[in-house]
Amino acid sequence: MTSDYREPTYGNWRKPVSPGIGRLGLAGTLILMVGLILITLIATVSLVVSLAGAVVLGLVMLPLVIQDAHGRTALQSLTARLTWWSGRAQGWHLYRSGPLSVVSHGSCRLPGLLAQSRLVEGRDSYGRPFALVVIPSTKHYTVVFECNAEGAALVDQSQIDTWVSHWGQWMASLSYEPGLVAASVTIETAPDTGTRLREEIYANTDPNAPELARQALDEIVWNYPVGSARVSTRIAVTYAALPQLGGKRRDQDAMVREIGMRIPGLVSGLSMTGAGSARALTAKELARAVRIAYDPDAQTVLEAAEDQETSWEDAGPVAAQESWDHYVHDSGCSITWGMSEAPRGEVLSNVMTGLVAPHHDIARKRVTFLYRPHDPASAARIVERDRRDSRFRLDGAASAARNEIDVIKSDQSALEEARGAGVIRFTVLVTATVRSAEELPVAAAAVDTLTGPARLRLRQMYGSQASAFAAALPLGIVLPDHLQVPALVRESL
Repeated sequence: MTSDYREPTYGNWRKPVSPGIGRLGLAGTLILMVGLILITLIATVSLVVSLAGAVVLGLVMLPLVIQDAHGRTALQSLTARLTWWSGRAQGWHLYRSGPLSVVSHGSCRLPGLLAQSRLVEGRDSYGRPFALVVIPSTKHYTVVFECNAEGAALVDQSQIDTWVSHWGQWMASLSYEPGLVAASVTIETAPDTGTRLREEIYANTDPNAPELARQALDEIVWNYPVGSARVSTRIAVTYAALPQLGGKRRDQDAMVREIGMRIPGLVSGLSMTGAGSARALTAKELARAVRIAYDPDAQTVLEAAEDQETSWEDAGPVAAQESWDHYVHDSGCSITWGMSEAPRGEVLSNVMTGLVAPHHDIARKRVTFLYRPHDPASAARIVERDRRDSRFRLDGAASAARNEIDVIKSDQSALEEARGAGVIRFTVLVTATVRSAEELPVAAAAVDTLTGPARLRLRQMYGSQASAFAAALPLGIVLPDHLQVPALVRESL
């Protein structure tokens, strides 16, 4: 028997670029054009001054032209270094909380971008409790779902293709959610302490059971968790404060009610994506997850005391210290990488399997996919603008094969958007956490090994490890909204 089935491939993602000359973006091209015009005008008065101006213009343009292997310009690298040195001189890389802290007033609040965050709890339209992370600086409200993702082992490829198709539909539907600004998917792998298995077995063991059965259960309790890993999947959906009919933004209570009404619809949409049974996390569960992320050794204590209350004010670390290339927090040391380039060409549905799977050289690994969907109105403008920009780069004698491929991809994106597909910006953050700083080189080498099969290009988030660590948590941090770089310069960089 023969089959005509062909496994589908995925791709056609494009990195946003701004129109410009060569490697220069829009801002760099404007600086060059204005400089050339000024030099030309000066040359009519003094040739010597115009030559000096040309030298100055060349020195200004040089940091914008020089790029590393990840496409990062010399100006970006220099800006990151200067910002890091300035923050370090002011002590911003250090964080101390608890009774001896001068800023936390005895509590262990979250550091950095999450310092002003707070946690509120509400009930959805079915009366089920859910937690909502509120970030006042950006007026964002985030609800987090816990998913029991179904594995792909012993599953037909056709079923996997169906899951991927429904996942794409769910992601496209986010573009039609009023006020939705971002979403994220976090797959975290960590060692299983066996506490949950032990409590489940002991709570359901019959006291009158045969001795042989009891011995078998005891052996399972103590031997099964050895070497095993726990895989947690969490999906965070972030909303902005929506305006009311009078033009004023909704307050916190109104947003809790509004998001609570949308939770059942979001959960039902995940049912056919392979996410399994999804439910919104409560305030206690979310605070515990964040506490364990900053203090991995607290996992055993918290799992052994299920009735112990964990507040949001005590979910942060007691001490944290950011270095140029890693981040130390309580009982863990972490390195975070960010995606610099998506996989080229077409990939299969299992391209990320190795990256998200547990690894014996990494105690805790967190892979976070960050999404920012465009609404349908702006999506049409973006794909058409990108189409024009790609054709602009193709024109001229220096056109390369990649520019020709970009034109084909931009045409395909515009065609698919016209047929109703969504347009979403995405990136990937990978965080590796180990017990001590001596284990960091081994963890870094393991991540470098995993990125090959995933066909990703990652680079360490130098100078911003603390912010990247927080952004990789499923808490709804939208990094572009925390930047203070002007929009024109950010687009060119």
